[in-house]
Amino acid sequence: MTKDVNDLNLVGHLEELRFRLIRTLITFVVSMIAAFLYVRQIYGWLVRDLDQKLVILGPTDVVWVYFMIAGVVAVTVTIPVAAYQVWKFVQPAMNRETQRATLLFIPGMAALFLTGIAFGYFILYPMVLQFMMSTAAGDFTAMYTAQRYFSFMIHMTVPFGLLFEMPAVVMFLTRLGILNPHRLAKARKMSYFILVIVAVTITPPDILSDIVVIVPLFLLYEISIGISKAVYRKRLRLQDEAPL
Repeated sequence: MTKDVNDLNLVGHLEELRFRLIRTLITFVVSMIAAFLYVRQIYGWLVRDLDQKLVILGPTDVVWVYFMIAGVVAVTVTIPVAAYQVWKFVQPAMNRETQRATLLFIPGMAALFLTGIAFGYFILYPMVLQFMMSTAAGDFTAMYTAQRYFSFMIHMTVPFGLLFEMPAVVMFLTRLGILNPHRLAKARKMSYFILVIVAVTITPPDILSDIVVIVPLFLLYEISIGISKAVYRKRLRLQDEAPL
């Protein structure tokens, strides 16, 4: 009988997970279609500062670039929806206080993702692009293809949107008891090493660019530890105050 009950619970959880994934996927598809309707206007805004028109090497390049732009917009819209679906999936396992607290991480994730995108687009991307152009100046004639230009732009922006999610994710996992500040503090050296590798990999080979990226990533990690400490202390206090 116990085995049957466990099997039914497992099937129920899998059905719930499938339902949440489908909703998230629908949000992504609808957002992508909506973004594609205005993709030419978005494209015009993204290339507004270029002194030359981008080059295409084949008829499919235009469609690929437009789908890439629409995809990034769709991901941006989908992230808070996906976070809400995750919250709803784990909600039955949380008490009321934890439910209210973790619900706050959903708008936080959206804000942090946009902040990371803005950091990459307005600070890192122009700096790296300028470095590349100055390197080629005098020796080469720069002609940018649309596909390579937007691939480069996305590589300089989207990863930072994801990295800037760190504080919200840490808060959520600490609330669930999966993480705690002690584990994060012990993993500081390894985490710093990984963040340095990430920063050096995605920036041009000059120390200024590395510092511009490394410092915000280190600050994000320390902020995550601070958030984890506050959440962890509150969690312990609520456990102590809970009736036996």
